[in-house]
Amino acid sequence: MNLHLIVEVLPRLLEGMFLTAKLTAASVAFGLLIAVPLALLRTSPSSVLSYTIFLYTFVFRGTPLLVQLFLIYYGAGQLEWIRSSAAWSILRDPFWCALIAFSLNNGAYTTEILRGGIRAVPSGEIEAAKALGMSYALRIRRIVLPAGFRLALPAYANEVVLMLKASSLASTITLMELTGTARKIVAQTFSPYEVFISAALIYLGFTFLIVHVFGRLERHMAKHQQRAKLKNNSRSHRRAAAKISASQKVAS
Repeated sequence: MNLHLIVEVLPRLLEGMFLTAKLTAASVAFGLLIAVPLALLRTSPSSVLSYTIFLYTFVFRGTPLLVQLFLIYYGAGQLEWIRSSAAWSILRDPFWCALIAFSLNNGAYTTEILRGGIRAVPSGEIEAAKALGMSYALRIRRIVLPAGFRLALPAYANEVVLMLKASSLASTITLMELTGTARKIVAQTFSPYEVFISAALIYLGFTFLIVHVFGRLERHMAKHQQRAKLKNNSRSHRRAAAKISASQKVAS
């Protein structure tokens, strides 16, 4: 193994990793913005809304991300009305095409992940919120979304890692992210072993960072939930003790 070559190409690979991180973070952020309202609509009692969202998630989860990327990058330019519109200034840029494809794909997966988390929220918590007079919007903001996201967090962390690895497909539309940069270096140096091993180690490091961040977030939310349960239990015990004391006074 040529260690000198690894040291030499590492700065270029890290530059590519910066674009990978930028593309992944933006795709996950936009995907989450898409997924939150769609997950709520997916769990709504309206069958029309639920089925419409299901079609979106079915199409984007049931077709390869590479095909979706090619349809947006190569297919949009085939439509005259797109080329003559203001949208062409965005769709002609490979970065924006990749961001749109990745965001829509991530949004579809995240919608179903959040839907599962929302459906797993105990019905007793929702009924208790209704009994307290909370409005629908307040129940969603205070009860359903926090509890649903906490339950969906492990699956969502996996989806973020998968999005990181899927970002390597951006190299197929000329974006010089980590994989694209590695392929270009290999074409120049004819040393695929050293270059791709280095790229893989960078991916592993970034994956470890994502897993670590979500692990800490999951532990933090679990502690918060445990404190809330202990607080509620202590209140219940105090109320029960007060009732017993009151009944004893009445009996005496």
